[in-house]
Amino acid sequence: MAFVDELTIEAHAGKGGSGVVRWLHIKGKEKGGPAGGNGGRGGNILIEGVRDLGALATYRFTKKFRAQNGQSGANNNKFGADGEPVVLRVPVGTLVEVLDTGETYDVVEEGKQIVIFKGGPGGYGNAHYKSSTNQNPQESQEGKPGQGGELKLTLKLIADVGFIGLPNAGKSSLLNALTRAKSKIGAYPFTTLDPHLGDFYGYLLADIPGLIEGASEGRGLGTKFLRHVERTKILIHLISAEHDAPEEVYTGIRKELEAFGSGLSEKDEYIVLSKVDLVSPEEQKEKLNRLKKVAGNKEVYMVSVEDEKLLKEFSDTLSRLLKEKIAR
Repeated sequence: MAFVDELTIEAHAGKGGSGVVRWLHIKGKEKGGPAGGNGGRGGNILIEGVRDLGALATYRFTKKFRAQNGQSGANNNKFGADGEPVVLRVPVGTLVEVLDTGETYDVVEEGKQIVIFKGGPGGYGNAHYKSSTNQNPQESQEGKPGQGGELKLTLKLIADVGFIGLPNAGKSSLLNALTRAKSKIGAYPFTTLDPHLGDFYGYLLADIPGLIEGASEGRGLGTKFLRHVERTKILIHLISAEHDAPEEVYTGIRKELEAFGSGLSEKDEYIVLSKVDLVSPEEQKEKLNRLKKVAGNKEVYMVSVEDEKLLKEFSDTLSRLLKEKIAR
């Protein structure tokens, strides 16, 4: 199933049931007192967060949802049953926007339900209108419509670590080596379309689709990529040792993060010279030093998925950083 991280659906809460005019049946009397019950409330539209990043894909083809209407009241002051709600399950990290009003809801907790649209209240039956001056009311009330409208669902990944970098920086290979996530990898000069995730000793790592120059202005995946970085707690910035000027690659991506804003450029960031097995030891040292000169006070590491010693060192370092930076 294709990864979906943004779509618009339509949802409507149920209408309230109608109140009714009914009378008590008393032996020997043509008509007793009022006994018409109230209608039930219409079902709500609820959003619930789930740990399934593919959850939005279930709404690709079914995009209209309506909760059940409340039932009408009945005799003997019986209230109508409330309508059944509709629960829309979305990945944790989804932002829900009501397009008509601009109201937004942030789904950040698994299992928590949020009422987006309320069902309409049920109408009153004639028993409700009985008073000292109105012993035999003939009136009842219709149920009211529920709320509804279009909802824009936008997923922003909440990952502990986000691997960022140009396409072909080695992000997928490193994710696979650390987590066995089985991401598709290859020497592609373009960005992958889907983020890939893996579990690293209980922490969530995300290989986020690669950046290109101009992403902050919408080129390529553009702001779609940068949106996923917004909530990532730590950034691991990979630059391939294949580049002749890795420091220029690094500063170029930093400019995109700064241009996008939203605090991306202020996140904890660690720089990694990747694919170092493809260059000589002398080149490794030279390119590492060039990165350190532009890194400021940020730490710079080397890694290669083909070098077990370097991979183990980086895995241990990442584990330490996560324990230091992220409270569990």
